[in-house]
Amino acid sequence: MDPIVEVVAVILGFIGWVMVGVALPNRYWRTSSVDGNVITTSTIYENLWMSCATDSTGVHNCREFPSLLALSGYIQASRALMITSIVLGSFGLVAALIGIQCSKAGGENYVLKGRIAGTAGVLFLLQGLCTMVSVSWYAFNITQDFFNPLYVGTKYEIGEGLYIGWCSAVLAIAGGACLTCSCKLGLDETVNLSPLPYHSRGTVYSGAARSAAASTYGRNAYV
Repeated sequence: MDPIVEVVAVILGFIGWVMVGVALPNRYWRTSSVDGNVITTSTIYENLWMSCATDSTGVHNCREFPSLLALSGYIQASRALMITSIVLGSFGLVAALIGIQCSKAGGENYVLKGRIAGTAGVLFLLQGLCTMVSVSWYAFNITQDFFNPLYVGTKYEIGEGLYIGWCSAVLAIAGGACLTCSCKLGLDETVNLSPLPYHSRGTVYSGAARSAAASTYGRNAYV
């Protein structure tokens, strides 16, 4: 395993995990502007938890969604996926800090540490996939309503919270892939460390046998 690759993978996974925590409470998952005169122009923005409105004077009001069962299915699924992403990232960070070579945690058993680091890479990959599915599904419903000419409700556009989520997913997937590939390469190098077959490695030649061989074959045998 390459320690530099491991450290880079852990840094990417950590940044992705932090950005998930930033994207989840962000209020601007989708935004919509209601144009009017100077007094009536307002901006409506929502996330997974609440809906807010701001008028041209700077006054804003937020209202939390009253009931979980009354929400759309994709909002409930996005909530679950984002929370799952944070949990997976937390376990992935703990496992990565234990499994990387430069860490003193976990002792000197590098085979076990490599397996733990590989598990951390899988957890980072799952974190990125959960985040990617959540924000992409949410964005799909925004664009579907926006381009639907028969939709009579408020049409929203993609907000900054979704872009943060996409960046988080890419970083987590990249970190997980680097960590998993690094551990796989380290395992291959360990397996191929000794090119000799198993039976030849276990053979022991005594000094008497070598003396007998030398007496049997004279110097002329090497000419």
